[in-house]
Amino acid sequence: MRNSLLQFIYKLGRLLRDKFHQYNPGLPYLITILVALVIVVLGINLFIELTDTLESDTLNAWDSRVTEFVLSYRNPALTNYFIIVTDIGDLYGYLSILVIATILSYFVFKQWKYVLQIVLVLALASISNVILKRFIDRARPGIEHLVTVETLSYPSGHAMSAMAFYGFLIYLVTRFRMNTFLKALCITALVLFILSIGISRIYLGVHFPSDIAGGFIAGFIWVIFCILLFNVIELFRRDPKT
Repeated sequence: MRNSLLQFIYKLGRLLRDKFHQYNPGLPYLITILVALVIVVLGINLFIELTDTLESDTLNAWDSRVTEFVLSYRNPALTNYFIIVTDIGDLYGYLSILVIATILSYFVFKQWKYVLQIVLVLALASISNVILKRFIDRARPGIEHLVTVETLSYPSGHAMSAMAFYGFLIYLVTRFRMNTFLKALCITALVLFILSIGISRIYLGVHFPSDIAGGFIAGFIWVIFCILLFNVIELFRRDPKT
């Protein structure tokens, strides 16, 4: 997403408008939305493929090997680190980030749309995660849990929310005008944080690796869908012909 998707969608919309404007001026944008839906459907298909293999011997063996590898590194220092990471990837962590984003939006960017977009992405990921957990109904791993958990296992809510929330922040960072080194540093930090949240759930014994993979895929679906949706809305707002 190094180059803004807005420019891509704008060119696509203009090309389609030139082709189809004589029939319906709104048709190019409907087609663009359909393109976004195709991307989402492909992501959903990947998620379903993974979900369908949850009970397979191959996936169970993979889960076991990865879990054993991660747990082999358990020590007091790492345990404290991953507990902090997993707490930041929970409700109060996101509220803290939202407060910071709100302050930046008010004093730096002078607009609220970024905060509203972040809230919407997180809300969609959180609500859909609850629905998916209840529908799939996978139990937690039967190993020692280093933190208390009360919900079901698949997909990981922490992984899904982290990918949606911090993944969308990565997109926003690519949009901002800032020092190249600082931008790369921010993106790297956010990527590492997403991965840390995912690994923390395996390390703490509350998720299978496939739970994390499913959460990352589902969260990424929402990131892509919302990026395209917001940019299409922006095109409608800017283009007087729509």
